[in-house]
Amino acid sequence: MTTPSSNTQSNAQGSFGATLQQARKNKKVSIDEAAAELFILKRHLQALENENFSDLPQPAFARGFAINYAKYLGLDPIKIASSFDAAYPNELKVQASNSTDTPLRPMGTLQRDTHNRIRFNPLLILAVIGVIVLAVFLFRMVSNASKEHNEEPVSTVEDISASEQAQGAAISNTSGIGSSGSALNLGDANASEAALVVTVTDTANVTITDATGNDLMTDAQTSGSYNLSGTPPFNVQIDNIDNVSLMLNQETVALDTYATDKKASFELAP
Repeated sequence: MTTPSSNTQSNAQGSFGATLQQARKNKKVSIDEAAAELFILKRHLQALENENFSDLPQPAFARGFAINYAKYLGLDPIKIASSFDAAYPNELKVQASNSTDTPLRPMGTLQRDTHNRIRFNPLLILAVIGVIVLAVFLFRMVSNASKEHNEEPVSTVEDISASEQAQGAAISNTSGIGSSGSALNLGDANASEAALVVTVTDTANVTITDATGNDLMTDAQTSGSYNLSGTPPFNVQIDNIDNVSLMLNQETVALDTYATDKKASFELAP
């Protein structure tokens, strides 16, 4: 009576090698990619799929390869291990048991194929983090410096509007400068006319007088847009800047730079 071959035995048990191969193909993974992921030699994976047990290392190692391969492919490792045990030839088991006293041979799992794998250097990662932290620190320094630089002119204008405007008005009335100039803008009495556009969104008291003494707008004004013209500089008084916007020669005047408690009193020239 002849003894069934190893391939016949494996087919009787369901051919675990074919199951592994089909699962790998379904996962669309090449044998090289699987070997790189599992750190198992390509020839050992091929031997498992082809059930070439003579090309595999000792049964314990080969069985472990089969289990790890099954887990990687999403198969039931217990069923694969059972099929492997049933298909493994008895003569190879005897040879393996007789060679247990010999020194262990490298099974190939230490020869990792890292050609397609990315390794991260801890020092490189720390260096990248350091560069990012430094960049953030420098960005904040530049932003703060720019913010402080932009705030300086605003504070200067506020100081002038709060204190020196009143002094300029007093000087204008006592020193003979008159309507030709002020503490903020020294105008020319012979200057050409300038255009003003006053937009009132809600009732507000607005008084505007030009350099010649003409009253261009006085007292309470209703909502609307008013086009005015006269000789600069203009003396402007507004009781609530939230309800008024002003343009001089089609350029918007920032009323909040002249206001204190929403009230503004200043002279304006191009």
